[in-house]
Amino acid sequence: MKKKICIITGSRAEYGLLLPLLKLIKKDGFFNLQIIATGMHVSQEFGNTYQQIEKDGFTINAKVEMLLSSDTNIAITKSTGIGVMGMADALQQLTPDIVVVIADRFESFAATTAAYLMGIPIAHIHGGEVTEGAFDEGLRHSMTKMSYWHFVSTQKYKQRVIQLGEEPKRVFNVGAIGLDNIKDITPLSKVELEKQINFSLAGKTAMVTFHPVTLEKNSAALQCKNLMEALVKTKNLNYIFTKPNADTNGRIIADMMDAFVEQHPQRAVCFTSMGQLRYLSALKYVDMMIGNSSSGIIEMPYFNKPTVNIGNRQKGRVMANSIINCKPSTIDIQKAIEKAMVFNSKKIEKLYGNGTAASKIYTVLKKQSKISTAQKSFYDLAN
Repeated sequence: MKKKICIITGSRAEYGLLLPLLKLIKKDGFFNLQIIATGMHVSQEFGNTYQQIEKDGFTINAKVEMLLSSDTNIAITKSTGIGVMGMADALQQLTPDIVVVIADRFESFAATTAAYLMGIPIAHIHGGEVTEGAFDEGLRHSMTKMSYWHFVSTQKYKQRVIQLGEEPKRVFNVGAIGLDNIKDITPLSKVELEKQINFSLAGKTAMVTFHPVTLEKNSAALQCKNLMEALVKTKNLNYIFTKPNADTNGRIIADMMDAFVEQHPQRAVCFTSMGQLRYLSALKYVDMMIGNSSSGIIEMPYFNKPTVNIGNRQKGRVMANSIINCKPSTIDIQKAIEKAMVFNSKKIEKLYGNGTAASKIYTVLKKQSKISTAQKSFYDLAN
């Protein structure tokens, strides 16, 4: 009988990263593939993006609703609790042999907690990273300790996972899985992209992706206000906004993005979800990324484009020389954008692998598919 491998995704960004692995599992047929969609995927407010999963030809085996209609700290906390309960029911029904989770969001944390308490071996992608400005930091390291296999994106992150007490033989440096998409996908032509997003890319354009810095209380409104002021003051630059995920105070930022587009319709367009193809195609044609998204750190350098990284949300990540860090003040953001507009992109570092992460992950899981326990030993560096 085939082993059952369950992929859990709670956001459009997660799904895009996991897509190369999902395709491999489905095509090869070694495993019985299961998918649980949760979080923003099953929220009308965030576009019911589970429909994209089904459109791509995958079967969703369970949908776990967990998001409350609020983005306060207490609402996110309660949503996490609801997620743990919903995941327990879904996992009991599906009885997977392996659960795969990615990164650091509270939806994935809820799924990891449920799987761990139910004794299901967990494969975790993108552990060992540091993001000092967000509570993703604590969730990510907690998920590492509950997981059996670890698929990290750099050697430094591998060392950090081992430092957390994970045995080296269970930690694999595979690179960033998001780069697989860049390598494999056929982007839209510039003309087709402009048609689909109803926005001209004739002038210089920036992708703007800004999220709340969740460990800096009540900072979202002020930081986003400063960002918007810097964007207005920057001449000869247009903007494609992608709205934040379901994080604390995310709605504040989303509303401010909508207001900017309403006030500057010739200079900006905004999306709740662009979808992977349009998003990656846009990264090919824009001139820079502005914000505080991991996409600017990991993916944008592979398009040989600079990133203006604002504030502390991504502080601690391994960064290429194309990342221009700045404080979240209007003047500092504006100065960083000006640097990005004249950035020499000929020698941008590539630090996150070569776009073969999915195949490496799949090879490991196939070889170790007979492991049926979540029990593991603590690896002490002193030994």
